[in-house]
Amino acid sequence: MKPTERAGIMRRVRRMNGRVRAPVRRASAASPTRRVVPFSRPSIGEEEIDEVVRCLRSGWITTGPVVERFEKEFGAYVGAPHALAVSSATAGLHLAMLALDLQPGDEVITSPMTWPATVNAILFGGGTPVFADIEPDTLNLDVTAVARTLGPRTRAILPVHFAGQPCDVDELVRLGAAGRIAVVEDAAHAIGAELRGRRVGGLDTDAAVFSFHPIKNITTAEGGMVTTANTNMARRLRLFRFHGVDRDAWKAYGASKLARYDVLVPGFKYNLTDLQAALGVHQLAKLNGFLARRARLARRYDEAFADVPEIRPLGRVAYPHRHAHHLYVVRLATERLTVDRDGFMTELQTAGVNVGLHFTAVHGLTYYREKLGDVDADLPVATDASRRVLSLPLFPSLGDEDQDYVIDVVRRTARARRR
Repeated sequence: MKPTERAGIMRRVRRMNGRVRAPVRRASAASPTRRVVPFSRPSIGEEEIDEVVRCLRSGWITTGPVVERFEKEFGAYVGAPHALAVSSATAGLHLAMLALDLQPGDEVITSPMTWPATVNAILFGGGTPVFADIEPDTLNLDVTAVARTLGPRTRAILPVHFAGQPCDVDELVRLGAAGRIAVVEDAAHAIGAELRGRRVGGLDTDAAVFSFHPIKNITTAEGGMVTTANTNMARRLRLFRFHGVDRDAWKAYGASKLARYDVLVPGFKYNLTDLQAALGVHQLAKLNGFLARRARLARRYDEAFADVPEIRPLGRVAYPHRHAHHLYVVRLATERLTVDRDGFMTELQTAGVNVGLHFTAVHGLTYYREKLGDVDADLPVATDASRRVLSLPLFPSLGDEDQDYVIDVVRRTARARRR
């Protein structure tokens, strides 16, 4: 960001200081906030709407030619020979774990700083989740912690590209190579991210799983994609994705031959529909523009909070990479504040700034604590981060003025609650 641009941001923030209500005041009909800024909003254009209409008029709205087109274009974008569209990233993670053929007692090392879907997929795939701690600056899985956690039952490593910043999966692949340990990426945050000049999804891992939930960098309303370079993995994923049936229904129904089929494994119904893919093909075409806007918004936040010691944005990794900026996560220096993280979030929301919580560390949630044990002491970084993190609004259509309002409210709240 140029100095003149930063100066402009701060001038607007200072001007707003004189006319915005203090965030500690509760909004009401008699005392409304100046504006409400959503946490996220999908960017849907006329191209997506027109494609959905074409799909509706075609008479084929379930899995069909538009899904096939989306898979091919997505695979080409990330550099993967196989791309399989699924009903959600959760479904994709489940399929990836099933494709590994985990046996009772097999362990999968993963990050505690993630959504429960990551851990649930391991459990539903027949494995045992084992947590390794995270890096304090990036909140990505710590490779050295993974190395300490490896054991004779380790079957796979499941890293999470937290907030869109790629973790060093190259090192994880090298770490697991000697023991033939698979690496499957939870890339739900990371579409468009790059590691050492290669896009996530086309790296040397066994598979990568992406999300197209409305909050993500591109959306199909709900949906996901699994990419892999492993032909056998791709075959198993396809079988599990649709009841264990070994052919595409739309091709069979469109042909003159009999619609015969066979089932090779008991599978699931995790397919994406053409209606959803109709959104995806145009969202994918816009992705690089979305990423550029997200990066600019992230830089504006970085500059605006550089002199606020209570607000600590995530750090950047040293190795060459491209951040997808799915989320803008900050950690609160709560020891400098008179409120905890939850109290700070409440005040932001009272002022009209909608925020997110990414994440409450999985190992601290009731089910996993009861099933896997109390491991807080083994995961000090994740345990501490879980009490400090919050996510600020970040989406391509977030305007500069709305972002300035978010910046102003955060700065004012930090100042008002400073010890």
